Amino acid sequence: MNILVIGSGGREHTFAYKISQSSKVNQLFIAPGNAGTASLGQNLAIDISDFEAVKNVVLKNNIEMVVVGPEAPLVQGIYDYFKNDPELQKVNVVGPSKDAAQLEGSKEFSKIFMEKYNIPTARYQSFTKDTLHQGFEFLETLDSPYVLKADGLAAGKGVLILDSLQEAKDELQEMLENAKFGNASATVVIEEFLKGIELSVFVLTDGKNYKILPSAKDYKRIGEGDVGLNTGGMGAISPVPFADQDFIDKVESRIIIPTVRGLQNDGLDYKGFIFIGLMNVGGYPYVIEYNVRMGDPETEVVLPRIESDLVEIFDAVGTQSLDQKDFIVSDKTATTVMLVSGGYPESYEKGKLISGLEVVKDSLVFHAGTKLDGEDVVTSGGRVMAITSFGETIEEALAKSYDNIANIRFDKMNYRRDIGFDLK
Repeated sequence: MNILVIGSGGREHTFAYKISQSSKVNQLFIAPGNAGTASLGQNLAIDISDFEAVKNVVLKNNIEMVVVGPEAPLVQGIYDYFKNDPELQKVNVVGPSKDAAQLEGSKEFSKIFMEKYNIPTARYQSFTKDTLHQGFEFLETLDSPYVLKADGLAAGKGVLILDSLQEAKDELQEMLENAKFGNASATVVIEEFLKGIELSVFVLTDGKNYKILPSAKDYKRIGEGDVGLNTGGMGAISPVPFADQDFIDKVESRIIIPTVRGLQNDGLDYKGFIFIGLMNVGGYPYVIEYNVRMGDPETEVVLPRIESDLVEIFDAVGTQSLDQKDFIVSDKTATTVMLVSGGYPESYEKGKLISGLEVVKDSLVFHAGTKLDGEDVVTSGGRVMAITSFGETIEEALAKSYDNIANIRFDKMNYRRDIGFDLK
């Protein structure tokens, strides 16, 4: 069959890498893709928010399956667009409906959903410009640090964790009255801070059945020791050592089962990934947030550990027969280290020549912010590429990644040298 992967980052390169290994694939397309995906299929230079353009390439290329990488097209309703169009409705779209995508598209929606189905999460309240002073009063009932979340999508920047009560009040006012995050912060969720260790658990569901994917932990801060500004992710580890079977059983019984049942009960059409951001609080899982797609860079360590044919699994999602498929996961550890542009996550330059990729061995290179300039690979984003390796231990896997990173060059290249520092 012909398959389209939507997106341009490391997550989408990893999807393309796994999909290309399937014997069921005839042609693979990636829109818009990057320099890495160009070696696995055909990149299509289209705007992924332009659903008519997506429709045209699907019909032109006889595409039977669409795998949606990023959240924006899902929240905008790409699944519904396909299902409501007679020419497209037989295409298997891996991703939830627009209504179901509100689990990520609206922090308030997800909190109400968790409350309704008794899914453990932090205490919270939501506020608008008209209830700003009630927001101040709610902040005064909480202990430091204070968590403010823009309700809508804010490109990963809409969550603030603040130590000072006055700073929290000032930021709340900025978000609500001065639209710090645009329309995304027209409503702000304030919640209590959960003290514990963060991790992510991923689920693939066909709307009735589900498979639990490997756990992962990513590292968001730019600086070593988890300091400095938040990024889209500087690296990841899978599996998470403290997420043993007992902990995952708790995640399944307390969170996954009520989430999947809740989606069914509410009539929310959901055929895709559920990314559950968790906090391990004293051995018990609490939900920090839902995302309606795979994470990045977690995908770069989770998918390579899956040994089953991913296209067969996605086929089963479309036919709601996921329970009939074996799901095999490698017991090896996977680690990834993200190479980023100098200055990221603030201003940075693009167009830097990347060298040394041809000498990488025993590691996988997943491109994110790259493009082809003739035959050269150059930087085109803040997070440039992820170097993924396998090992029997975290240390062994990381050593391979760092050995290969020593051979890769681009001007002002930066990366963290302590990925997994808190897990060893």
